[in-house]
Amino acid sequence: MNEHNPTAPAWPALRVADWTETRDTLHMWMQIVGKVRLSLSPLVNHWWQVTSYVTARGLGTGAIPYGTRALDIEFDFCSNRLHLRTSDGGAGEVALEPKSVAQFHAETMQALADLGIDVRIQPTPNEVEPAIPFAEDTVHCAYDPDAASLFWRQLVQADRVFRTFRSHFVGKVSPVHFFWGAMDLACTRFSGRSAPIHPGGAPNCGDWVMVEGYSHELSSCGFWPGGGEEGAFYSYSYPAPEGFAGFPVGPRDAFYSNEFQQFLLPYEAVRKAADPDATVLEFLQDTYRAAADLGNWDRSALECDPDRWDALR
Repeated sequence: MNEHNPTAPAWPALRVADWTETRDTLHMWMQIVGKVRLSLSPLVNHWWQVTSYVTARGLGTGAIPYGTRALDIEFDFCSNRLHLRTSDGGAGEVALEPKSVAQFHAETMQALADLGIDVRIQPTPNEVEPAIPFAEDTVHCAYDPDAASLFWRQLVQADRVFRTFRSHFVGKVSPVHFFWGAMDLACTRFSGRSAPIHPGGAPNCGDWVMVEGYSHELSSCGFWPGGGEEGAFYSYSYPAPEGFAGFPVGPRDAFYSNEFQQFLLPYEAVRKAADPDATVLEFLQDTYRAAADLGNWDRSALECDPDRWDALR
């Protein structure tokens, strides 16, 4: 079990190259759990019903409806257990330790069955290539608990700052949530206008999935374990307005990636900054301005002051 360490840096270092095998295995495990929620939950716009959320111990699904009961599933990176809980007091767990995706899949489905949860999930992962069926995947089998914990701690910091950024928007905006398809934490703002039909193109993912996800004009930001030596913060717009790629944004380490078609800010630049929170917020606000100003969003109607009631509290 990971013990509390008050002297540990809030923004931990974790080189992507040092945990790639664990990352890829954990990604597949997260897809299995995410697909359970997908299978049992009614559709919410932009697939918001399938995501996970940062918790005080890891990543959790929140309550999933199952008949008159509720189920939640949590990756606990403090105890290295997958916890499964039901509203009638049922509980199960799966150890997070070196094991194949096939074994994790079998153990998770058995734990669900033991709780009386009858669910079938899509048998293959999305947004990855190759898409090895979960029940046959013995390739991905690494799990470094320290690396998993460090990644979660990165997410804790990103989640906290994203929540501050989200609080300044009164228009339609997503929760801060974790998408298991691309393994990224995201928050998305919307202009209120519909968008052109998305062309799709994500590997092993139907184009119609992207059509739903990008049905309305948006500015999206997030964090994922790629794009930099220690991961990266990102921001993009759909559709990207003319001049978006050339819009000046801060901080100085931020740049537009032609490869990814979005702005990136390496995590290591944030971690080393004198004020990491301010560094991320500058990136988020500047890249949002690029989308909103160039796209002629009605900013006065969409933005708000989260401190507007402080004087009356």
